[in-house]
Amino acid sequence: MIDFGAMTNALVACDADKITGLVNDALAAGTPAADILNKGLIAGMDIVGEKMESGDMFIPEVLMAAQVMGSCVEILKPMLGEDDDVSPGSVIIGTVKGDLHDIGKNLVAMMMESAGLEVHNLGVDIAPESFVEEIKKKNAQIVCLSALLTTTMPAMKQTVDAIVESGLRDQVKIMVGGAPVTQAFADEIGADGFSADAGSASKMAKSFAAD
Repeated sequence: MIDFGAMTNALVACDADKITGLVNDALAAGTPAADILNKGLIAGMDIVGEKMESGDMFIPEVLMAAQVMGSCVEILKPMLGEDDDVSPGSVIIGTVKGDLHDIGKNLVAMMMESAGLEVHNLGVDIAPESFVEEIKKKNAQIVCLSALLTTTMPAMKQTVDAIVESGLRDQVKIMVGGAPVTQAFADEIGADGFSADAGSASKMAKSFAAD
């Protein structure tokens, strides 16, 4: 019997050696890679997200857990390719035009990847038309816009407007975040969701992908 709880605990503890051993043992025992991903690893990152929201884990620890998760996913990748429908949704994420802030957005991207979502991180200073182009190209269900400056917040509205004008608005859920962004601003520009931190953003994206 595979102990998925031990994997979850090792991931929360950022114990890379232990979880790598547990993942390899589970594979050797014939456990499906998707089960290891969902019941052991993603379950662990859900707890990490909750601990981040409650202030029991901080960004350096969350980053470390996400890196440990990433190394385990690398082990599983060859087997995951054999499973159908491993990813529940495609996400486009980027920092809006005029803004070069990267760290928070990258943490959100890592947490969403750790939640099993297929994440396309566009980087920083992304123009509204580039978001639209990528939604079409990747057939995305979720778009995440980040801004860390009050001066670049209007670019979020411009991006939402561009998505509406392109006729893609019904296809995607739009999430926004960043230090100056609020729920009121998200409502004002017509976004579907606002998250104050990476853990809650990941949880929200999972719920959108499941709709």
